[in-house]
Amino acid sequence: MKKARLLVADDHSLVRIGLVTLLKTDRDLVVVGEAEDGDEAVRKAVELKPDIVVLDLMMPVMDGVEALHEIKSRLPSCKVIVLTTFASSNVIARAIDEGADGALLKSSSNDELLNAIHVAWAGGKAISDEVRELLRNDPPLPELSTRQRQILEAVAEGLTNKEIATRLSLHPESVKSYLDALYEKLGVSTRAEALGIALRKDLLKI
Repeated sequence: MKKARLLVADDHSLVRIGLVTLLKTDRDLVVVGEAEDGDEAVRKAVELKPDIVVLDLMMPVMDGVEALHEIKSRLPSCKVIVLTTFASSNVIARAIDEGADGALLKSSSNDELLNAIHVAWAGGKAISDEVRELLRNDPPLPELSTRQRQILEAVAEGLTNKEIATRLSLHPESVKSYLDALYEKLGVSTRAEALGIALRKDLLKI
């Protein structure tokens, strides 16, 4: 039986070493490369053409979701298992939408990870019970439009509606309309609530 060739991508060296050590215990798997950021993960994937990439979602240079998108675009047959300690339903949902073949929290057991890799290698979807529960109990919010994100970023800086209007070349009433629509989308009624939920849901990085 052909061994599955794996690339492991995680920016924390101790975590990466631990993953590689674990994967080497499985006779059906062979680790062919490692990467410490999203950009390197994409480059190594294109170079090595692994069967499976074990990918941390929160990485520097290029985040895991972007790396996943690039890998799937360039290597459609490559399976990607995403791991995260950052329990944001939006981040995980984006990864699944981009075609992740598996999604687990880093708190998952060694057996769960190995099983997920084998499920994905066989063509299945390996979404852990913890991830399913997270998505069920904390469903992701819709993506913000570019304009809504700009306005929310300005709100985070403490700008008034008039100051936001000046910055974005809008009428103050248009800013108010955008904010009202934003509040409805997020299910809130104040600036503070909108900013709080956007940060918690990873809709905004500031």
